[in-house]
Amino acid sequence: MNNINKGKVYLIPSTIAEHTYDKVITPQVIEVIKNTGYFLVENIRTARRYISSLQLGMVIEDLQFEVLDKKTDVAAARRLLDPVQNGRDCGIISEAGCPGIADPGASAVKWAHEFGIAVVPLVGPSSILLALMASGFSGQSFVFHGYLPIPQGERKQAIERLESAARKIHQTQIFMETPYRNDKLMEDILQSCHSGTMLCIAKDITSADEMIVSKSVGEWKQSKPTLHKSPVIFLIFAG
Repeated sequence: MNNINKGKVYLIPSTIAEHTYDKVITPQVIEVIKNTGYFLVENIRTARRYISSLQLGMVIEDLQFEVLDKKTDVAAARRLLDPVQNGRDCGIISEAGCPGIADPGASAVKWAHEFGIAVVPLVGPSSILLALMASGFSGQSFVFHGYLPIPQGERKQAIERLESAARKIHQTQIFMETPYRNDKLMEDILQSCHSGTMLCIAKDITSADEMIVSKSVGEWKQSKPTLHKSPVIFLIFAG
């Protein structure tokens, strides 16, 4: 299918820390937002606030926002692209960071390809990739696992499997947790992994309180940080 007379789907990054748009949002992203009136977003209130923070002189009430989240079914995701098939450009905005990465926006991108609609990814902050870049761990082979199981027994087993994979194939294992469960996950990592396994904690990335530190599990046991309520990316490497 060709995309003549169809609009484009722009993957628009958002900030991952408050008050940082002037540092992490590129002029290209701003230009695309200024010329786009139709947006698929996880949360309308958050998206409106984000665009308002850019101070582009746009009338927010004139923009069209439609919800695309983890509850959006397949049929609805397809319908959301109807305006794009009729020539209207669309921007997909994640709650934080880059859409399509650990993000429900991927479902609309899938349908865009099915319909022959051009997809344009824009450069912006991704906590996953920024954490990997700063970890010192393998950037040649890595896996992002999203969230680990909530029950402690299952979570510890998952951590042990990730550590085993890291050791056997020299692969960086990346995962995250809901902020209020960070400290419990940290404790499980320290209990489940060997002392020599490397663990990177990437906390509050791009903010003034950013902390990205890689140490062995044994070293972390001597100085456990408080991670409660902060966005954190965890990385394990045992190569």
